[in-house]
Amino acid sequence: MTGSARAWLGRYEVQTDLAQVVKTVLATMIAWLLAVRVFDLEQGFLAPWAALLTIHATVYRTFWRGAQAIVATVLGIVLSYLAVLVLGYGAASLGVAVLLGLLIARTPLIREEGIAVATTALFVITSGYGSQEQLLLDRFLDTLIGVAVGIVVNVVIVPPLDDRIAEKALDAVTTDIGRLLERMAEELREGLGEERAQGWVEETRRIDAHLDQAQDHLSFTQESQWANLRGRRSRRTADVGLETGLLLRLEEGVAQARNLARVVDDSVVGERTWDPGFRERWIDLLARTGRRVEDPDLEVEHLRHELDELTRELSRDDLPQLHWPVYGALITSLYNIVVIVDDVASHRDGLRPRPSSSER
Repeated sequence: MTGSARAWLGRYEVQTDLAQVVKTVLATMIAWLLAVRVFDLEQGFLAPWAALLTIHATVYRTFWRGAQAIVATVLGIVLSYLAVLVLGYGAASLGVAVLLGLLIARTPLIREEGIAVATTALFVITSGYGSQEQLLLDRFLDTLIGVAVGIVVNVVIVPPLDDRIAEKALDAVTTDIGRLLERMAEELREGLGEERAQGWVEETRRIDAHLDQAQDHLSFTQESQWANLRGRRSRRTADVGLETGLLLRLEEGVAQARNLARVVDDSVVGERTWDPGFRERWIDLLARTGRRVEDPDLEVEHLRHELDELTRELSRDDLPQLHWPVYGALITSLYNIVVIVDDVASHRDGLRPRPSSSER
């Protein structure tokens, strides 16, 4: 096996996905054996089909979708029975049952599995079982067996717990912000053009899109912990509250970085010449802040102190000539980023794995 293949297989999300595949195969086998060998059901092939559709990425979703599948199957059986009872076998009873099934599928409580109402009615009528109560009961038992097996397998055998993917997404966003700040400092030293400043703004929009993805991961992480036995005993279980706080602070950090880019862009468009002393010191602080964002374990207090000192030095009589509104906006945004970075470091301390009782 190549190194890249081992690295791919070593990724947590890949291992989780492969585990779900194995569990789905196992659930379909167990459901089929129960339906055919234990309960001797005539339509035994429907049990593994139900098991296949029941296992989902979280325990909560497995319970919820399984319950919807059972309700949808019952409604489909009832619809087909009533349609055949009233209209007899034929296209008319099929059309009415499917029509009503599709309308019921639009209701919020069973929307995700609602199509099963129409498909169950269609299968029952076209197979000629619409008026045979025992076969209709078997159809329901097949579904019940498949759903039950799917739930049990997904709950008992390594239930999926998304406790790392969200953290990785947030770490990636933090790294992106730090690299953007360092890039801004490097390009400012080289000589800034309007096109580069616009590129920074576009980069902040790309990071915003990554934040949206991280928010989706957080929502999924929270769902994966509901009704999950692993979530109660795992030392690696993510703290969604802490990660949400980190996400909010990172959103503020991106907004401050975008404000920096726009202030610099306005300065370039306005052909304003920065004071050399301010320029060098501020760019140096910008680069160091970027490195601090990439590595939150670095010291941050000295950055606040140096920004305060720079502000005091600029507070003199010739402020209008030094374009103080520009300098003030740059210092304020950078100071806010430094504060946010400090909060990010505090949040990250809370995201570290909790020690077990034996490690304390």
